[in-house]
Amino acid sequence: MSEPAVRISGIVLASLMFQHANSDSDVEGLVLGESRFDEQVTISDSQSDHVHIQETYNVQKHVACHQLNTLYSGSGEVNMEVLQEMLAGGRPSGHDGGLLAPPQDSVIGWYRQRRDSEQQMSFREKVVHDNLRRALANPHMIFMLLTPSRAVLTGSTHRTEYAAFIRRDRRFKNIPVLVNNLGLLEQQGYWRGSAPCSATGYIITMKKHRSKFFCSSGSVKEVSEVNSMNESLQVELQKACRCVEESERQLEALQVEVSALRRRLGEKQQPEPVAAVQPEQRNNSALLSAVRDLLGCSPMFLTQTLTLKAFPVPEEYASPETQVKEEQLPLLELSDTTSRKRLRELAVRERKRRRSR
Repeated sequence: MSEPAVRISGIVLASLMFQHANSDSDVEGLVLGESRFDEQVTISDSQSDHVHIQETYNVQKHVACHQLNTLYSGSGEVNMEVLQEMLAGGRPSGHDGGLLAPPQDSVIGWYRQRRDSEQQMSFREKVVHDNLRRALANPHMIFMLLTPSRAVLTGSTHRTEYAAFIRRDRRFKNIPVLVNNLGLLEQQGYWRGSAPCSATGYIITMKKHRSKFFCSSGSVKEVSEVNSMNESLQVELQKACRCVEESERQLEALQVEVSALRRRLGEKQQPEPVAAVQPEQRNNSALLSAVRDLLGCSPMFLTQTLTLKAFPVPEEYASPETQVKEEQLPLLELSDTTSRKRLRELAVRERKRRRSR
């Protein structure tokens, strides 16, 4: 029974994440290190011997491909030339000027980093893994998968998930990844002071070189310098925060003023309703008097009442409803008497003419 596990230092894992964060596309490459197989046999009287095998893959280094999808083809076949160049690293061997033989024993697997994806191996990655096992003659190869993603929408915080896979019984098994310097330390993991020593030479040596490393208070000089640098950085950070806060407030005030000016401009640009101006009725007295003098005596502009036979009706026989009001006929108010006289004269002449016939 075996339990495989991957151990990687925080520096190597951070370098992997940093490389992927500075690239515009996905990244892939080889994983270098060493693998250990520890066998533990448990002997007891009650049961038979129990053999436990612990597989540990220590990741020490990684070699990235210069371009994506150059290590293998579209069908998953490994490109041996690119693999030899990656392992050699372009270092000359000395006499013949060629490349060093690739250290195939130090290759314990390969890795791939892809953004915003699940922690599962694709079919293509499985085919490439099998071909790499045959090309490097290493049946115990591992595959590390890193999937970074944005933790917030603004992109200020990113989250990277990592996992490792190994092939067991024609299946890919997810194995744990242990980061060395991210584990929980015990209380006695770090010691603040050294063990007491009463040797005379030790005391003399410490007094001689103590002033170079320790302050008068007993703390390390580098620690005090780092603390002072941290305090100055905090002061500068607070100043920058205050400046940013003031600029944001000024920006908000400017936005309020701009919105108010836009509102006023929109109100001014709206067309105002134009009221219909009715022309004033003005009476031209000179024109009115001229028309009265010229056309006052014309029978065409006189209002009169006629009978059924088209004869003018005398004024004394006209009904009150047919009489024209003086307000409605201002042009004829001066010629009413003359027109009536002429109508009477015309009627008398017409009668005499008929009698003479």
